[in-house]
Amino acid sequence: MIILAGLGLYDEKDTTIKTVEFAKKVDKIYAEFYTAILTGTTIEKIEETLGKEITILDREKVELETEKLINEGKDKDIMFLTAGGPMVATTHIDIAIEAKKKGIEVIIINAPSIYSAIGITGLQLYKFGKTTSIVFPEPNYFPETPYDVIKENSKMGYHTLCLLDIQAHNERFMTANEGLEVLLKIEEKRNENILNKDTKVVVVARAGSLKPKIVYGKIGDLLEYDFGAPLHCIIFTGNLHFMEEDALKYLCENI
Repeated sequence: MIILAGLGLYDEKDTTIKTVEFAKKVDKIYAEFYTAILTGTTIEKIEETLGKEITILDREKVELETEKLINEGKDKDIMFLTAGGPMVATTHIDIAIEAKKKGIEVIIINAPSIYSAIGITGLQLYKFGKTTSIVFPEPNYFPETPYDVIKENSKMGYHTLCLLDIQAHNERFMTANEGLEVLLKIEEKRNENILNKDTKVVVVARAGSLKPKIVYGKIGDLLEYDFGAPLHCIIFTGNLHFMEEDALKYLCENI
């Protein structure tokens, strides 16, 4: 059996009772934290909550050892953990598919994820379009996909959730400030007037914690704003319902 389980968004207290119950019974627990990470806790605290040691796999090990992990599930009960929801990343979907192909039982245990947590902004979830990710630019790598996604969602009046790059092995987490700067650079290059310093966005920091930071304001006013510790995400709003306008006014800090 292979159990794919999410750990939630912020700390070990997000872990569901169902995950804890299964963790106590399995033979081995693996986890990856390169797609997302719980910034409000430690591996030791998660292990204490689950009552079992966790083997951490980096991106390379997950990609190289997926088959080994799946094969272990033929005669053992294996749990694979990730921050957020268990089926958000394509790697996790691949594990579930390949395990099923081999006739291995797969159990999926859901958990809080950013896709549900953004509801704290008061924006209506069914009005979000395609999600995009903003990555750290490299000398020969500066993808403009986020700009295109915001453009297409905007045409349809949809909100856009922008996830921000994580390089957990370097303890480097993109801030909302950095993400906004990247988008402004793409706008400067493309000059399609999709966004500018007067464009209003929502920034959510530390979603899942008891004291998240939710800020609504113009990009130009947010570039130097201190959102505090990671993780951050950015939301470009589409057509707003009057209730959403009230939510942004009363549920967010307005800059």
